[in-house]
Amino acid sequence: MLRWRIAFLVTVAIAISYLDRQTLSVAIKAIEHDIPISKQVFASLQSAFLVAYGLMYLGGGRLMDTLGTRRGFFLIMIFWSLACASHGLAATVLMLATSRLLLGLGEGGGFPAATRAVTEWFPIKERATAMGLINAGTAVGAVLAPPLIAYIIGQTSWRWVFFLTGALGLLWTLWWHFEYHPPEDHPRITPSERATLQIGLSPIDAPASKIALSRLLSFRETWGIVTAKFLSDAAWYFYLFWLPKYLYDARGFDIKAVGTVAWIPYAASGIGCLCGGGLSSWFLYRGHSLNQARKIALGLSAVVMPVVILVPHLSIAWAIAAFSLAFFGQQSWSTLVMILPTDLFPKRAVGTVAGLVGFGGAMGGVVLGQLAGYLLDHGFSYTPVLVIAGSLHVIAFLVILACVPVLRPLSLSSLPA
Repeated sequence: MLRWRIAFLVTVAIAISYLDRQTLSVAIKAIEHDIPISKQVFASLQSAFLVAYGLMYLGGGRLMDTLGTRRGFFLIMIFWSLACASHGLAATVLMLATSRLLLGLGEGGGFPAATRAVTEWFPIKERATAMGLINAGTAVGAVLAPPLIAYIIGQTSWRWVFFLTGALGLLWTLWWHFEYHPPEDHPRITPSERATLQIGLSPIDAPASKIALSRLLSFRETWGIVTAKFLSDAAWYFYLFWLPKYLYDARGFDIKAVGTVAWIPYAASGIGCLCGGGLSSWFLYRGHSLNQARKIALGLSAVVMPVVILVPHLSIAWAIAAFSLAFFGQQSWSTLVMILPTDLFPKRAVGTVAGLVGFGGAMGGVVLGQLAGYLLDHGFSYTPVLVIAGSLHVIAFLVILACVPVLRPLSLSSLPA
């Protein structure tokens, strides 16, 4: 069906984004031969990405609500692909930091655009499954990164890693330009598909002006989801950016060894994406309420996350297994958290709320990343950082239970404009 082709198209974009953002983490060992980088500097480079990413995630949601999904996604993909390629020209830490800022600025619009595409093309009962498929793109990109980057470095130099990954994004924009249109304008939509989409819409999805940000912030549900994302993404970005670094530093791996095994936890994260969204949709089809379907799946995702606390005490094989379980749980969780704005808010506000949620997540990544860099450069091991990271999803789930007691569409008409 056409809407699942659209989901696949967006999935590829998200895969490219995660390939792009992983380039520095995997190539860091080779880059250090040309540009000396301490752990604190490495954390600052990733924070440069996350600060820009978070701000643009916030602004990108608003941008998608203004420009529309088709034009907005097209422009941001071009921007971030050129930013990724610019890393290959860097000769200093400052130049790398500038490229990371630009990459974050572009990629910050990716998930708000993806969320809007899901809202446009999928009825409520299918949205979690669709978002799970799209979120699985994060795993595809991250799985490809270690072996692909190791191979490119072995054949040429680390600079070509960035040139080639940037080129992939530019090629995708051509596909997007010819394939994506909103349902009401798509030349190949069938009557049955249009009828299915109309079933999924609610009266609050009717066209209207954008909703003021202050209005959205008046809901405790908004703050609850943003806070939960701040906590859980702090752990996720630590895993995402620091897993190769952990294998280099704590386990003595070289680039080839990282390319051989570092993809395994990311593959598990892809399965988690599909399982989290699929489980929630299954509960809905079995007759459970939206509130039950989302929260049961969220709770099951959060409960496995503390396993990473054991990593420093495990053999490398079991450590990879523990990371894999945590990556599985994280991306199952992430799929569900990203779909919550579509459950609570009307279409005209989804991009903005998704932007707020993404901004919160990026700032969590900055805080834990900077803390990790400081501790590791001042004589601490990875153990305290893993203890913190392993606890955050459980706390985030409790925040959601407290701030979103019942998950149902909110009535915005009760608040002043």
